[in-house]
Amino acid sequence: MGPAEAVPVERSAINNDESWWAEGASPSFRARVDAAAPAGPAGRRQVRLSVTCTARSPVDAGLRFELRLGPTDEPSWLVPGCFYGENRPEGCARRYPRFVTGRSDLAAMESDEWAFRSDRAATPAVFGWDGQGGAALVTCEQALFGDSGIGLAHEAGRPALRLHFPYREEPLQYDGSEEPAPPDVRTHRWWPGETVSTEIGLYLLGPDRHSYTDVLRDVHSREVPAAGEVPWVSGEHAADLAAWGLHRWHYRSDPPVLLETAAFDREALGERGDRKAMHVSWVSGAPYAYALLRHGRRRGAERYVAAAASVLDHIAENLAPGGTFWGQWTASEGWRNGWHPDRSRLHARTLGDATLFLLRAAVDEAAAGQERPAWEAAVRSNLDVACRTRRRDGALGAAHHAQTGEVLSWEGTAGLAWVAPLAEAAVALAEPRYLDAARRAGSYFGRFVEAEFLYGAPEDVDLAPTSEDGYVAVVAYVALHERDGAAKWLATARRAADWMLTFRYTYDVSFSPHTLLGKYGFRTRGADQASPANQHLHAFGLICLPELVRLARSTGDPYYLESARENFACFRQFIAREDGDFDAYRGMASERYYQTACFQAKGMLLTLSHAWSVGVLLYACEAAAGLPELAEA
Repeated sequence: MGPAEAVPVERSAINNDESWWAEGASPSFRARVDAAAPAGPAGRRQVRLSVTCTARSPVDAGLRFELRLGPTDEPSWLVPGCFYGENRPEGCARRYPRFVTGRSDLAAMESDEWAFRSDRAATPAVFGWDGQGGAALVTCEQALFGDSGIGLAHEAGRPALRLHFPYREEPLQYDGSEEPAPPDVRTHRWWPGETVSTEIGLYLLGPDRHSYTDVLRDVHSREVPAAGEVPWVSGEHAADLAAWGLHRWHYRSDPPVLLETAAFDREALGERGDRKAMHVSWVSGAPYAYALLRHGRRRGAERYVAAAASVLDHIAENLAPGGTFWGQWTASEGWRNGWHPDRSRLHARTLGDATLFLLRAAVDEAAAGQERPAWEAAVRSNLDVACRTRRRDGALGAAHHAQTGEVLSWEGTAGLAWVAPLAEAAVALAEPRYLDAARRAGSYFGRFVEAEFLYGAPEDVDLAPTSEDGYVAVVAYVALHERDGAAKWLATARRAADWMLTFRYTYDVSFSPHTLLGKYGFRTRGADQASPANQHLHAFGLICLPELVRLARSTGDPYYLESARENFACFRQFIAREDGDFDAYRGMASERYYQTACFQAKGMLLTLSHAWSVGVLLYACEAAAGLPELAEA
């Protein structure tokens, strides 16, 4: 309802069990709120909102439920998967919605008031804190009039948490581009005497912003997955399909690379639809070559072993002058920096991940009786650069100069990607100084985990917070705990995992049966939102599947194991089982699943197979084969 139709509802009566009710009226509507007593470990109050239209003629209006917190000039926000604090650091080059106080600049996508459709959120919830405490409102993706909405605002100096029925997207609609789209405000036609009601989850929180995890665990436990099996194929079948697809569609032998993309439509686009480039990690490269190597060794498939080893040789033997890997190989330019416009800049997360998986490959090969001295030398060269350029406070750089190896940027937490290879190499290569560097960096980056804001891991969204920052942190702190043994690393790993899982969908999004995702019955529970800037679902969380399982083992916390199982099950959907399956070819897997209106229409699928999408599934399958917790019944 618009401002002229606001219905102020103050708590009117408190019963002995702490339940309460309230009601109010405006010229056209009457509302009542009934709040049950707190229930469950997270202190959820089940709130029933009932609204009656008292107008004499039909009214087109939306319904807003708003909860206001105490006065503060520095509110803090969380919409899981969609909005984190200010959401976009001031220096971030990628433009997407950002919270500011006291002003609005739509061209810059900055405002003190935001409203979104609920399917943009990994959990349809909005959290806010005022410094003294906080609260959360939780709804369902589909409620009352169809698609619901969530929102936040700083109004009259107070944080306001909002739910909308039907949804509103304002002051602009974010469609994935950097150009603001017009607001999308939906309404319902109310008829005189019409009464509607809905259930809302209300949680009152303390000042610790990490209290969100109790709420999300509670919501996760309350969501009942739809009946029936989620994965299309078993882990072994998925491994065979992914290995075949990675080799068939992405591997090229001259030079040996894993092409970043391969088009579904081979007839119309052919190789023109393939991206003739390979990052050394992240969207291609070492992690996925390592997965193919593991699969080839386990299954006795020599062609996979030879292909994977040749790709890893190609990466290891072509270091940049500064001593690190290059960022990317392209057919047109050869080895270069990657996607940053500064051609001398190499992204630390890309380098760190390549180092980690090349190290793991070298260790596995040595155990199989195959020494790979070039791989070990490349690992040492990269880690020596990281150690040489670290800051006195333990920080590791976010970007390095290709020619000198010196740090070009300290902003964000991309440098956290060096911690896991340093910790693992300390043991594998018998280099205690690497573990010392990992400890100091772990302490430095731990402040970002404590602040609930990790950002800058992927190359394509600059300093945005992303689910990938969470994966890097979980891998890093689990590696530290397992090599160092200090309890503080396990505590930080838990906190990092909780933050990472804010991006993981706790429910199955509703798709139109006319869309591809709807027709195939895609189940989104267990999938991750990529980031607030890239609002699509992706499978990248599988990169830390073994760490999440081992974290569950170390902590005795079944929530992490259940999340790992759901993640693994989710992305054994949409791996092409045969030519023509969802218009793909056998062994292909998409990068993007569109669960909301961003980049493409809801229910669509990006018709490109990505080396990382296929490769990360293969990696997860190979990891699962050695984890009894993921053994299939």
